[in-house]
Amino acid sequence: MQTRAPHVVGRDREVAAITGALGHIRESRGGALFLTGEAGIGKSRLARYAAGQAFDEGMRVLKGRGTTIGPMVPFRPIAEALLGLFRGEPPDDSALGPYKPVLGTLIPEWHDHRSTTESVVVLAEAVLRLLASVARKTPCLLVLEDLHEADAETLAVVEYLADNLEDQPVLLLATIRTEPGHAWELVQRIVQRGSAVLLELHRLSQAEVGQMTAACLESAQVPRELTDRLWTDSAGNPFLVEELLHSMVSSGLLLSGEHGWQVLGELKLPVPAAFVRSVAHRTDRLGPQGREVLSIAAVLGHRFPLSVVQKVTGTDDRRLLSHLHAGVAAQLVTPDEPAPDWYAFRHPLTADALLAQLTPAERADLSQRTADVIEELHPGLPSDWCPLVAKLRSDAGSPTQAGLLFAEAGKRALAGGAAGSAVTLLDRAQRLLADDITARADVLDTLLPALAETGDFERAFALDVPGLHGLEGSRRARLHTRLARVAHIAGWFTEGVEQVRIARTLLGPDAPDELTAQLDVNSAYLTLNIPSPDRISSAAGLARQAALAADRAHLPAVACEAWQLLGVIAREQDLHEANACFGKALALADTHRMPIQHVYALVRLAGNDWLEHGSTAALGRTHAEAYRAGAITVAHNVDAILALQSVLTGDYAVAAEQIDRCLHTTTRLRLHVLTRYLLMAKATLAAHRGDRAGTDDAIREFEAVAKSGTQEFPLCYGLASAFCALLEENHALATQELDRARALESQNPTTFHLSGTHGMDVLLGVLDGRFDWHDYVVLAKGSPAGMRWNRQFAELAHAVLLGRDNRCSEALEAFQRAQDAAAIYPMARHLGLRLVAPEAAAWGDPVSWLRSAEEYFHQASIPAVASACRGLLRQAGAPVQQRRTGTEQVPQQLRGHGVTVREFEVFVLLADRMGNKAIGTRLHISPRTVEKHVASLIAKTGQPDRESLSAYAAALSR
Repeated sequence: MQTRAPHVVGRDREVAAITGALGHIRESRGGALFLTGEAGIGKSRLARYAAGQAFDEGMRVLKGRGTTIGPMVPFRPIAEALLGLFRGEPPDDSALGPYKPVLGTLIPEWHDHRSTTESVVVLAEAVLRLLASVARKTPCLLVLEDLHEADAETLAVVEYLADNLEDQPVLLLATIRTEPGHAWELVQRIVQRGSAVLLELHRLSQAEVGQMTAACLESAQVPRELTDRLWTDSAGNPFLVEELLHSMVSSGLLLSGEHGWQVLGELKLPVPAAFVRSVAHRTDRLGPQGREVLSIAAVLGHRFPLSVVQKVTGTDDRRLLSHLHAGVAAQLVTPDEPAPDWYAFRHPLTADALLAQLTPAERADLSQRTADVIEELHPGLPSDWCPLVAKLRSDAGSPTQAGLLFAEAGKRALAGGAAGSAVTLLDRAQRLLADDITARADVLDTLLPALAETGDFERAFALDVPGLHGLEGSRRARLHTRLARVAHIAGWFTEGVEQVRIARTLLGPDAPDELTAQLDVNSAYLTLNIPSPDRISSAAGLARQAALAADRAHLPAVACEAWQLLGVIAREQDLHEANACFGKALALADTHRMPIQHVYALVRLAGNDWLEHGSTAALGRTHAEAYRAGAITVAHNVDAILALQSVLTGDYAVAAEQIDRCLHTTTRLRLHVLTRYLLMAKATLAAHRGDRAGTDDAIREFEAVAKSGTQEFPLCYGLASAFCALLEENHALATQELDRARALESQNPTTFHLSGTHGMDVLLGVLDGRFDWHDYVVLAKGSPAGMRWNRQFAELAHAVLLGRDNRCSEALEAFQRAQDAAAIYPMARHLGLRLVAPEAAAWGDPVSWLRSAEEYFHQASIPAVASACRGLLRQAGAPVQQRRTGTEQVPQQLRGHGVTVREFEVFVLLADRMGNKAIGTRLHISPRTVEKHVASLIAKTGQPDRESLSAYAAALSR
């Protein structure tokens, strides 16, 4: 006899759904399945059934559960599940790439100094890739129990997995109570958008309670009055059916005899509200020491480590195990499968029932003793021990100690990338330390950046920072500095400036470098985003002050931020100075072992090399470094730059694939800045293909996600729309779009310099007479005009101005410099040839240029420019190639000479030294027509006679 049902009862619908889902993952059709319902309704039982079925079918089963030790611990269920992969043969990590260091925050075997969590979404992608890698060998079932007790970060990972498991052989099976809260709301949202299946478990019917009772008692003959009463008092809750049955059998109320089960005496079952007394009865039978063991365990939480329980009780190994075995026999506790030497209560209500038996004084005493033991066993309270001891100190009536520990746990959570958990922990610390203004200020010092990370900007400003009047001025100033940083991240630049003003007033003129450094770097970033005539110089001055102060105060992270900003600003005037600034940031990052700052500095240096020389070699090396460091955001930033480079260099098919792939990733990871950049690149790709509709659609898509003043706006109108207008031969529209880009840059200076205002617009302005020598010198003297993409247009403008002054040799030299710069940009190079040809009659070779451009744009299917080139050739009196069907068969070198399709047919036969009559017969034309074609070929190819032409034809055919 047993008082636990040996099989699942009354869950046919749910069992069928689980079986079907397990079948689908063998076909690489994964997904998510949520089992929901009230406490005790049977969610865990079904989860165990699913795990058993999956194991029997040879699948990999990973299990984790919501934390029940004190406060929520970031990523606990996910970490427990993944650690199961390392108890046997470790998984293959070759396919994880940069995501392996990210997983180091969860998996000790993979942890090193590069392990970092840039965002919860990046960590979720890392978990997804690990599961996919494991499942490629063996389909995988991931069981996560008690999501209602999980932290915000775990819920974010669960949502991400549910949205992205569709094409993976992985099934996520999670259990959650139908209780109001963020977890339940999240599950409902996931199900509403079709990313998961919801199986809500309802209470058993009276007939099902009868079946369950018969299964528990292993008998088909069960007294009707028993099942009726069980149905009435349990309300169909399977857990309470089992608990009540166990209580009846243990108390002797229900006995098995020769005539089956019989009820002795009057059937009086405890109602569900009497569950606490049922637990008390069972614990009493364990004796005083057994009850103490379980009471201490309950103080620890729903799960508990034996080492702490043993130290608090002072029992030896034999007696402790004896008490635990008695608890297991009494069906109060059970070994906790994911962790050795840990036990758990069979139901969370059991721990609550045990705590209800303690007086406040007893609970405080046990909490105090348990906290002391944990601090002795685990000095420094690493990992989950810190929030657990904080809870114990709170239960023991020590609010100050508890508050300080919650504050420390919050700081650790924020440093680990778990901003949501940090906010929860710091909120609790703030409440406990409400009467200690200094300690509360320390909590706010961490809570404000945590709120910024979670995007809860309004709440950050709702905190009563100005109300801390009793606090020292420098401490208040530090908090206002934090608020300034929050305002900058939120884009509330005016509010940020006000916070800087308050902080400076509080600090006075003699503020220490430690405070002014961070204040100045915040102020620099804010100043750069607020319109004013001198914002660039003001931001540079503040950043330089911050760098010097940070150096004196030994604040390398602040110094890195300052030198990065100085480099961005210096790029406007001098790329070499910008490189020097980024070099200083790189040296600081390397000296102080800041891997992410190191990668950022490398990216900026490589970006300068790309802008100046058009080379992506350094970017490629940096891309690999970012992956090795697990700097996912930085790596995708480089991906976006490389995609734009593919557009500019004419690799349109490659660019389209890169942009689509990167957009899919950045949208999924919610990297909004990179998404905007890639949408700009998408518009540029359509523009350089001459696709006006695609360009306009991409710009509208960009505008839908970008705020006014976003730095990529000028690029959309200059690099994309204006370039497309030039390919449409609509020079007036191109000028309008470039004027629009220039106006936007004057209103909100951008750190992107390829919008055309320093290159393409300079050339068009010189060509249409808007710009003279003075204008050219002003526009071309800055560093942006020397960037390779801009330099090709600026040098062409220079050549035109020199040619107009009859300085022909100098004009040709400037033209050649433009061609050298344009060598890697075929579309822009040929467009430049078309634009300057009408100005180059006196100093260049416009006919050759136009023929080359016409050939290129004809092959590129840009008819407007190809037609314009043919028109200019006619105006110059040059023969114009007819564009007939089969033109593509003519070799490029002959098309450049203007050889027609019919002339090429004659040319091919000349290779065999055929005469005019023989060629005419072969081509069905007259010998005289053949003679005309031969004469034309001699003229076009520059050959001296027919014999030389025939030799040239033979050589070319070979």
